Amino acid sequence: MDREALDLAPAVRNFLDLSDAGGNALAAMIGDAIDRKAAREGRPKGSPDDDAPLAGHVLGMIFEKASTRTRVSFDIAMRQLGGSALILDSGTSQLGRGESIADTARVLSRMVDTIMIRTDDHAKAEKLAHHAHVPVINGLTDRSHPCQIVADLLTLVEHGKALPGLDVAWFGDGNNVLNSVIEAAGLMKFNVRVACPIGYEPDQSFIETARTGDAQIEVFRDARTAAADADVLITDTWVSMGQDHADDKIRAMQPYRVDGSIVAAAKNDAVFLHCLPAHVGDEVSEDVFEGPQSLVFDEAENRIHAQKSILLWSLGKLVPHS
Repeated sequence: MDREALDLAPAVRNFLDLSDAGGNALAAMIGDAIDRKAAREGRPKGSPDDDAPLAGHVLGMIFEKASTRTRVSFDIAMRQLGGSALILDSGTSQLGRGESIADTARVLSRMVDTIMIRTDDHAKAEKLAHHAHVPVINGLTDRSHPCQIVADLLTLVEHGKALPGLDVAWFGDGNNVLNSVIEAAGLMKFNVRVACPIGYEPDQSFIETARTGDAQIEVFRDARTAAADADVLITDTWVSMGQDHADDKIRAMQPYRVDGSIVAAAKNDAVFLHCLPAHVGDEVSEDVFEGPQSLVFDEAENRIHAQKSILLWSLGKLVPHS
């Protein structure tokens, strides 16, 4: 392709962070996911939607970290959209033998229609997107987890929670998932109260950006203060895959377990979210995890429906209202 043709080519819609899409697109994704989910009621999980909007399209999935929900939800999402998916991991591809991300991106761009990567380093996803000529979707990095948060927002809306003005309380590690929760707060106009120990705060750049979007982002050391009158309670595993000094971290996180006292401090109709996998008894007590306010398995299922709308947006088949 010559330079003039490249200049005229439409911009590739990467989804590395929620801000790549913006608030209007996120709202469109949620609306589309709700409609498509309702239209599928009673169908086999692998049957295509009536319109099969991605018929003939192929998603290439790169996994450098273990996965259950991301792997299955993207695969099923492509089947329901009429397309297909294939998996590459370091053990069975040339990535494990030192092929560069740049070369991988250029090769896959000629073979698949979009790429999803789940990796330990956000810079790898950015480099993949820089060299690819097809959309790249962040299935998880150490910086952020935008696909998970689209599913979380979908789950909240589905259960009657209006996002603007919502009070969300987070407990524990200021990790990649929390970074994306805070980013969503700035885009969708809700507030986040973070309860975490010193040294485990979320990325300050996400906080500053969200505040420019009129979201209130506060960090507390006391868990019950953060929980007071909250609409949503969220936590995650205290120790991510491959992290060192786990014993020290677990000791620091003990005061931030989501238990009955935390739920009691929140609003009566507050709901509980966890992206899974959960270590029940550590970051969340069993009575909360299995209790009536827990939406964790609706949240997990909604990864499929969120992924579908992310794929459609990335491929230019979902146009947000201005």
